[in-house]
Amino acid sequence: MYRAGIDIGGTSIKIGLVDDKLEIVRRSAIPFQCVGGEKVAAMIAEEIHKLLKQEPAIESIESVGVVVPGSIDKTQSIVIDAHNLGFHGVPFRAQLQAQFPSIPVYLANDADGAALAELGRGAFEGCKTAVLLTLGTGVGGGVILGGRMFSGGTGLGAELGHMTLVNGGEACTCGNHGCVEAYCSASALKRDGIRAMHAHPESMLCAKSGGDESKIDAKFVIDCAKEGDAVAKTVFDAYVDHLAAACISIVHILDPEVIAIGGGVCHAGEFLFEPLRKGIDKKCFFSEHGAIVPAVMGNDAGIIGAAMLADNAK
Repeated sequence: MYRAGIDIGGTSIKIGLVDDKLEIVRRSAIPFQCVGGEKVAAMIAEEIHKLLKQEPAIESIESVGVVVPGSIDKTQSIVIDAHNLGFHGVPFRAQLQAQFPSIPVYLANDADGAALAELGRGAFEGCKTAVLLTLGTGVGGGVILGGRMFSGGTGLGAELGHMTLVNGGEACTCGNHGCVEAYCSASALKRDGIRAMHAHPESMLCAKSGGDESKIDAKFVIDCAKEGDAVAKTVFDAYVDHLAAACISIVHILDPEVIAIGGGVCHAGEFLFEPLRKGIDKKCFFSEHGAIVPAVMGNDAGIIGAAMLADNAK
């Protein structure tokens, strides 16, 4: 049998039919439109039916799973807030269930779904306890406990990006100050790179950007650091130090077998992971700890994790 997995993002909706081996056998993507939950659900249903009718036709699917970039209520039914989607208090599981009345529909946060995908056929295979951190515009996180996706003690999940890292520190998009997201996201690396560019006109950051803030992003800072720019390297080192501190707290609380790190910043490869591991080793309470590795599922994590939600609910 096949399951449908849907990954809703602020710009596109990725849809796939997933087989028992967690392989995506058919896939599609449509632009996301901020038209409300019911219309989005109808768009998704139409696209799934198109995938089913492709030759050779697939008669049916046994479940539909969907992940969204936002907070989900403890019943796993309502999108409390997904700012990029314009979803606030949206009963999206029921809206999608109305399109598929005869099969179960499941809903989860996208980072939780990505962690589930890593458990199914990625960095967490065989693990009972593992943590995923995704470093993008924000910082997402998913936790595996007891070999299952952890949805929190009260069902609200785990917001690892909003742990307090620096009390009274940088402003975060959530309204608090000092969150992990405010120091470990790609946005934070961009912010600090822009500040350093203005403070150091002699730097490669300034020379290569021509003083234009719009040309600086996380990759730009990393590339300058790789090329030996002392100012960019200082910015990057501070970034890695904060990320190491966040990982150390996770290690001390959960003692996970694996912490996997995904998102665009991870394209830096060992330039990121080597100093990150050293930073964790230096400050960790434990003489030994779980592995710190890149996430492996990439852009397929949302679809596969969404399709796995049915198994996680059993």
